[in-house]
Amino acid sequence: MANAIAKVPSLISSALTQARPKFNIFMKYARVELAPPKLSEIPQIRAGIGKLLSSAKNGAWKQQTVKQATLNTLVGAEVLFWFFVGECIGKRHIVGYNV
Repeated sequence: MANAIAKVPSLISSALTQARPKFNIFMKYARVELAPPKLSEIPQIRAGIGKLLSSAKNGAWKQQTVKQATLNTLVGAEVLFWFFVGECIGKRHIVGYNV
């Protein structure tokens, strides 16, 4: 038992050594992808929303490939999933509200 306890610090240090490069890669992408939009990006966001609405009105969504449609469906399902997860977190219950 004492031998196993003596190995714990070396196991922790080796785990941290192996995890550090992956954590650095995660932080590199997190700084870019999880940052809120800047004020200079707002016109691009408006243009993107306008383009999305006009393509929905024109029926351009009918001309998508199966791969594009599948990706769009998966993105929509992910947004819906995170909405429901947020609701459960906000309610602090899986079913119903605590009255």
